[in-house]
Amino acid sequence: MRNARLRRTRRAGAVALVSALTLSALAACGTSSSDDGGASGGSGSSDPSAPLDPGTKVTITIDCMPPAAKAAELKEWKEDVAEFNKTYPNVTIEGRSTPGQCLEPPRFTAMLKAKSQPDVFYTYFTDLPQVLDHDGAEDITAYVNDRTVPALKDIDPNVLASLKHDGKLYGLPTSNYTMGLLVNRTLFRRAGLDPDSPPRTWAEVRSAAKKIAGLGDGIAGFGEYSAGNTGGWHFTAHMYSIGGDIVDASGAKAAFDDELGRQVADNLRAMRWEDDSMGKTQLLKWGDLQKQIATDKLGMFLAAPDDIAYMVQQLGAKYENFGMGPIPGGKNTLAGGNNYMIKKGISPDKVKAAVAWLNFKNLTVGKGQFDWARSKADKLPVGVPQPNFWLGESKRKDDAARVANATMPVANFKAFMDNPVPGKAEPPKAQEIYKVLDNVMSGILTDEDADIEELLDTAESQVDQVLADQ
Repeated sequence: MRNARLRRTRRAGAVALVSALTLSALAACGTSSSDDGGASGGSGSSDPSAPLDPGTKVTITIDCMPPAAKAAELKEWKEDVAEFNKTYPNVTIEGRSTPGQCLEPPRFTAMLKAKSQPDVFYTYFTDLPQVLDHDGAEDITAYVNDRTVPALKDIDPNVLASLKHDGKLYGLPTSNYTMGLLVNRTLFRRAGLDPDSPPRTWAEVRSAAKKIAGLGDGIAGFGEYSAGNTGGWHFTAHMYSIGGDIVDASGAKAAFDDELGRQVADNLRAMRWEDDSMGKTQLLKWGDLQKQIATDKLGMFLAAPDDIAYMVQQLGAKYENFGMGPIPGGKNTLAGGNNYMIKKGISPDKVKAAVAWLNFKNLTVGKGQFDWARSKADKLPVGVPQPNFWLGESKRKDDAARVANATMPVANFKAFMDNPVPGKAEPPKAQEIYKVLDNVMSGILTDEDADIEELLDTAESQVDQVLADQ
């Protein structure tokens, strides 16, 4: 679904080879090593709420260090280790790099079962139940406070809620996203549409899609996924956008085989078969729509803002060609993101070192991943409106820094930023449910005579079974 840099429920199918790269061996990092990989020396405090003592000697392994292919990101990682070691000279950071998709499902599941995850391991917001099922994450509630994470009060509580179970905190966020409508500004203009005012309702999407498809030359007005679990993921986004749901409040029964589910299905069928505005090629998965819109063959599709950075960096597109609006319908938008969890059973000093590193690297405005001036200098994208889990003064400072160092026309995202839609978390057992709902999407988009009632009824029964299998 998406590149290793971010995400959530987007996991590629190929098994990645995991290699451990010890940054303490790199002279540029200036780290020191510990003989046994555990805690020693220093004067570690037994109080879990106390910050890490700078004299503590400890080694921690950390998942998803940028691979060598991402030279700028790896450079920044090394710089951050060196800067971190100015405060904590006896903490050795061993970064583990995974070529390809860091969170590829078989690797992730196998790692949890074998309890071979690094001390600090990368997950999606939806992974907490699976991690807890395998007793894989440390409860870090006592370790996280306004002394160890000074900006804690400014982190969106909805983001932190995704990392909590029974009131206990099991991770810290690195990124978040909400979905909107990504548009090709060139095609909008050619079709006589205003790219600064993307469609706000599904009726407007349908109308705009017909105009864009009317340009001919194989151009589709609106695109959708229907394979690789991405179809089900987007069916969920459609349902949320008009106030629907996938699973009921009890978490035990499917909730999409209703009037709203039929509304979603009927609208997609009308665009695909009556309007012919969705293109002939279907069974698309993550990456396919990005290629189409980047080459001016697609007018719009549902996406998170970081798709734009991906298309520029990986597909050679131009920032100026894209814009974002809020998700049509505007009731709710599918939200998600990524975080780091800390391995269950490691020493208290290791937990403190992990929290200190995550605070520096991912949770401090102006430093680590939020050092936008550095990102601009390193020719990395600046100005995409997400990740942005900040509130209050932290948000004000971070937003100002993004604008000041922007490498893209941030005005193109104004409609998205000025019209926020409430985020709604993914359903339980999201990937299993998305796999079922792929069949609904593929049925609608590949078979003009598909029986929508039957598709929804069958999917409902299958999702009920998924939810029943605990």
